[in-house]
Amino acid sequence: MSVPSSLKVGPNTTLVLVKKRYLAFYIFLIWISIFSIQFEFWWYWNLLYDWKFIHFLFFLPLLIFVMYLTSIMVSLIFAKIFLVIVNLIHKPREGVFLRHPSDKDYRYWSLRSTIKKWPFWISHKFPLPFMDNICLKMFGVKTKYSNSLFEGWVDTEFIEFGKNIVCGQSAIVQSAIIVGNLFIIRKTIIENNAVIGAHSIVMPGTHMKKNSILGGNSMTTVGQELEENYIYLGAPAKKYKKNVYFEDNLEDIIDRKGEEDLKTLAKYEDLYTMRRDKETEID
Repeated sequence: MSVPSSLKVGPNTTLVLVKKRYLAFYIFLIWISIFSIQFEFWWYWNLLYDWKFIHFLFFLPLLIFVMYLTSIMVSLIFAKIFLVIVNLIHKPREGVFLRHPSDKDYRYWSLRSTIKKWPFWISHKFPLPFMDNICLKMFGVKTKYSNSLFEGWVDTEFIEFGKNIVCGQSAIVQSAIIVGNLFIIRKTIIENNAVIGAHSIVMPGTHMKKNSILGGNSMTTVGQELEENYIYLGAPAKKYKKNVYFEDNLEDIIDRKGEEDLKTLAKYEDLYTMRRDKETEID
């Protein structure tokens, strides 16, 4: 079943921690965010001389909005500084590694995830969705503001999105995964106009080419390539049908009225209502 709106987490970071001492970064980012709010409120209050209560009452909603935005930006800036330093010490890379604290790639991945966690969490609670995109961009994810990604869970590195991407509710887009005692990092690429269905899983290394669709409750394999203009279904995902939703002049067909046009549109209805176990092909 779908996740209630109140429980949507959007882009976030893993809960897996290799070293407890990494929590020091997390705690510091929380502290510096709250400190910025405290300082801002103190500065504002000291600007008020006469009619303090009236000013406070009328400007409080705006003040809360500004303080929230300030806390996000402060945590983002400090997190970015930490990440730059950490990446200079050990550069993130793709590969298959051992899931063990002795493995540097696994340890530093955990450290990067810990640093990103607080900025992503508070930005996703912000009432305007553009903050999610700002976070992703600051942390190196290639994305566009035209993308609708935040009904699901999106990884925070080695991800490249095109434009007009739709990520369905509770879908998962990953660039890192733990398999047994192995830890895999692969770059995931989602090209223009790709659609990821609700409750679907995009595994690390997946390459969804433009106009491709991964149907609901489906899952790709590590490194799988989804061909351009095709619909994929199942777990593991298999090529199902040609995606005709992006064919030329589709908007003109929908806009026109008349019995002939309704017959033309019927093939699109058949495409998304047909049972998979039927072998009838759609022209």
